[in-house]
Amino acid sequence: MQIFFMVEKVIIIGSGPAGCAAAIYCARDGLKPLLIRGFQAGGQLTTTMAVENYPGFPSILGPSLMDKMYEHVKTQSCTVLDDDVSKVDLNNYPYTVYVDEKEYKTYSIIIASGANVRWLGLENEKRLVGKGVSNCATCDGPFFKNKDVVVVGGGDTAMEDALYLSTLAKSVTLIHRKHEFRASKVMQERVFSNPSIKIIWDSVVEDIMGKEKISGLKIKDLISGKSKTVKTDGLFIAIGHTPNTDLFKGQLDLDEEGYIETKDFTKTNKRGVFAAGDVQDRVYKQAVIAAGWGAMAAIDVRRFLSEKQLI
Repeated sequence: MQIFFMVEKVIIIGSGPAGCAAAIYCARDGLKPLLIRGFQAGGQLTTTMAVENYPGFPSILGPSLMDKMYEHVKTQSCTVLDDDVSKVDLNNYPYTVYVDEKEYKTYSIIIASGANVRWLGLENEKRLVGKGVSNCATCDGPFFKNKDVVVVGGGDTAMEDALYLSTLAKSVTLIHRKHEFRASKVMQERVFSNPSIKIIWDSVVEDIMGKEKISGLKIKDLISGKSKTVKTDGLFIAIGHTPNTDLFKGQLDLDEEGYIETKDFTKTNKRGVFAAGDVQDRVYKQAVIAAGWGAMAAIDVRRFLSEKQLI
């Protein structure tokens, strides 16, 4: 007995700014997208407090901004599933996206599954997010003008954050667990030559202090084993992100950090599969840029489907 499946024109995986923008653009093009939001819908903005750099919103809470994006999606011809994708088959066309035991066939896919911030794993870390603890210097740096801040990390992101914050804060202390950075030589030299940046080598943050907001850090010297307290108004964690790409390992080209590799903007190595936002953007990590990637992916999908005479 032959079973016939309805084939979706496009399935969008992920519901942060990239996924929502892709859904809106696809729907307006008459593609009737299927958006699979996931159980923890909304992406990293759902854990962000004040957002003051998204055009049109001088100040808005991250979860509120995502609610508004999703409300916009719901005004369009878009089917939404609040479920997680369990598996994908990108080796047979049309492609198959699995949600538990259900199978959804599709001619194209936009992957907008985002990335997760790497945290230090300290007890008070999540409690003080938005109260002095941040993972985005570009987003939250302006709140710390003329204040003392600490950056943790040793890669290019940490260097960039420290340099950016040095233009705003009264002082910047950069803490790294080793005695040399893994960042590019150019970025290291910029940090070393910046008189506003102090470096604490061979050390880790043991504890974050503060009740209503951060007041200081307990730092352990890994060489001597001794601990000390450092007062600070802000802690910026810059130890990287983990892209949500486990579903696509072995099927899509990923770089050494797990980000989806794209060419010609949003195209992956599989025809009809596109990637947008933090899942492929290892540089900018901004909501407005992720939304732009989502719009680009939607336009690329329309062109692909049109060329294949599927619309």
